[in-house]
Amino acid sequence: MSFAGVLAGADLRADGLSVVVPEGWHQGRTAYGGFSSSVALAAAKRVGGTDLPTLRSAQVSFVAPLSARITATARLLRVGKNAVWIAAEVGSESGIGLTATFVFMRPVASELALNHAPLPDRLIAVEDARPAISDLAPLFLRHNFEARFALPRAPEKRPELCWWVRLKQADALDPVASLLLTADALPPGVMPMLGARVPASSMGWQVNLLTATPETRGGWWLLRSSGDYAGGGCSSQTMRIWNSAGEPVLSGIQSIAIFG
Repeated sequence: MSFAGVLAGADLRADGLSVVVPEGWHQGRTAYGGFSSSVALAAAKRVGGTDLPTLRSAQVSFVAPLSARITATARLLRVGKNAVWIAAEVGSESGIGLTATFVFMRPVASELALNHAPLPDRLIAVEDARPAISDLAPLFLRHNFEARFALPRAPEKRPELCWWVRLKQADALDPVASLLLTADALPPGVMPMLGARVPASSMGWQVNLLTATPETRGGWWLLRSSGDYAGGGCSSQTMRIWNSAGEPVLSGIQSIAIFG
């Protein structure tokens, strides 16, 4: 079932909504992180109302596995002149599985303009890239996304992944919701150093949207995750997304537990 279809069948309430996580959105024993984060965002937008500005930042903590029926609730933290802060929680019968804080902000005048997010070197055009999803990939990836390798195979193992990724069914979603749903699709950047069978679990995720109007051609986004630290079972990675024109649209950092 598409994510739009999941939302269309949600049980709505004043402070959020309740949905059933389809099997096709599972990542191991829990819902895919982009799915549960997007359910939290949907609850936040219900509470924020029709005049809510565009999402510009999100802080997400993955507390516990989420599956079966989950409920997302949200509450306003602050309404400022230009920005709105909303907190959200997603839980199930087992308790809280995700907490998030979303910041929605209107554009403001500024003379400052920086862009230090160049595209990776030796980038393969999406039309020439090879498929990246195998039969061993998580269910959510096989069922809901297309992905292609965006860089040539490196001669040595590196803590980095870079793929072209697009959502198979995005027509009924607004661009920001579609982007957040896609943003966590890559495996952890350190996985090439470990192998596909080593268990890993996201713990925290900071996302910054670099544009209020993300757009791309053909639905394809360029995702890159680079592990910059690993030790004691924890890994930290930086994350970046560009559109098909090479413009940066999202940056982030994620903490990951590595069980091997």
